[in-house]
Amino acid sequence: MRSVFAYILLAAIMLPTLSPWGTVAYYQINKTYIARVLCENRDKPILNCNGKCFLAKKLKEQQDKKDKETTERVENMPFVQLFFMAAAHFFFGAKSFATLRSGPFFFCLSVYTTPASGILRPPQ
Repeated sequence: MRSVFAYILLAAIMLPTLSPWGTVAYYQINKTYIARVLCENRDKPILNCNGKCFLAKKLKEQQDKKDKETTERVENMPFVQLFFMAAAHFFFGAKSFATLRSGPFFFCLSVYTTPASGILRPPQ
């Protein structure tokens, strides 16, 4: 059951990518019908179109639809406005060391020993 669901999900994800191939496959399967009925140049056999105009038109429609969807998605993207409120006045003048408050200063040197410190020792 999981594998069937996984294949359905994979097909749904890959469908937009494979849709031009589906159009080409439809053209290949129904080439004679398209050339006889749907071709725009069926009255001009010297052009040797055989329905390629129909295929090009369908592929262009798909590409235009995809471009339109992408444009709409970009235009409808939420807009985040970043702003800063006006801050109070800043003073960049020099301060004397007497006015600076010094806090406690601690220096801690941690000693690190490796698990192999008993075996590997540096030369003395």
